[in-house]
Amino acid sequence: MPSEADQERIARYRPLSGMETPRFSGLASFMRLPLVDPAQAPGRIDIGLVGIPFDGATTNRPGARLGPRGVREASTGTRAINAATGVAPYDLAACADLGDVPVNPIDTAATARIIEAFYRPLAEAGIVPLSVGGDHFVTYPVLRALGRGEPVGLIHIDAHSDTDDGQYDGTRLTHGTPFRRAIEDGVLDPRRMVQIGLRGSIDSADELDWAKGRGVRVIPMEAVLGHGLPEVLAEARAVVGDGRTYLSFDIDALDPAYAPGTGTPEMGGFTAREALQIVRGLRGIDLIGADVVEVAPPLDPSGVTALAGATLAFEILCLLAEAVAARRRRTPTDIFP
Repeated sequence: MPSEADQERIARYRPLSGMETPRFSGLASFMRLPLVDPAQAPGRIDIGLVGIPFDGATTNRPGARLGPRGVREASTGTRAINAATGVAPYDLAACADLGDVPVNPIDTAATARIIEAFYRPLAEAGIVPLSVGGDHFVTYPVLRALGRGEPVGLIHIDAHSDTDDGQYDGTRLTHGTPFRRAIEDGVLDPRRMVQIGLRGSIDSADELDWAKGRGVRVIPMEAVLGHGLPEVLAEARAVVGDGRTYLSFDIDALDPAYAPGTGTPEMGGFTAREALQIVRGLRGIDLIGADVVEVAPPLDPSGVTALAGATLAFEILCLLAEAVAARRRRTPTDIFP
């Protein structure tokens, strides 16, 4: 249990209940949590939910810049307790919506610098970020901020490897290159990186050779189907071990039947139920941050993709809250003096 002082602090940052005001009323925030200025978050917040409304590195269908807005709206339906796992994240950690990163919508390199500068003070203050993109490029500068002192491990759930070297006249910053750039920069440990659910057509037979050659554990969808999710999750846990780990969930890991609103959909993906099983199977890992990316509401007027993104964000929030509580138990004086 958190200390009495931590309990008092945590109690100040809870979502607005639907029993107090209707869920469809007021300004939408992630999970109906309080909005907090990032500059005021250190010493108050354990987990900061952040929107990164950028899709300027998308190579196919745009629209993920509106992902944070759509997920915020869809997340107003979430409640305080995870019925499947029993986790009550707002009893374990002080959580708040820290707003959106002020991206430059027409300059990818500038946006990379802006994102890293936004996340670096959060990392230095021990605030765990849960981000909503945006295209998958945005994960790269987040990893640069979180892995600056020590490279992190990664659980990557996606239809695509995102370890390309570059496209379109040598462009090195796209939503297909974030993890290659992070490995090259030394902020991501490829030997503690696992990719789950890769599928679809590829541009060349050696597309995954670079990642595999550096120790990345690649588990394509065919292997998932052959071995089953329990075995795959056990493998993922073994790869990342007990070290600091980041979780990145691209919504196109789901089959387009469950998430049509995304930039590069691929047939044969996970069902919504399987996606929940995957996230819940990662409990107990030392997660220091996470994201849900590539939700593109304009490509899905039904809103089901935004709902999938919001649901997965809440499930991941539960993981992060448990991780925060576990670290507090190990080093109670190191979290918030």
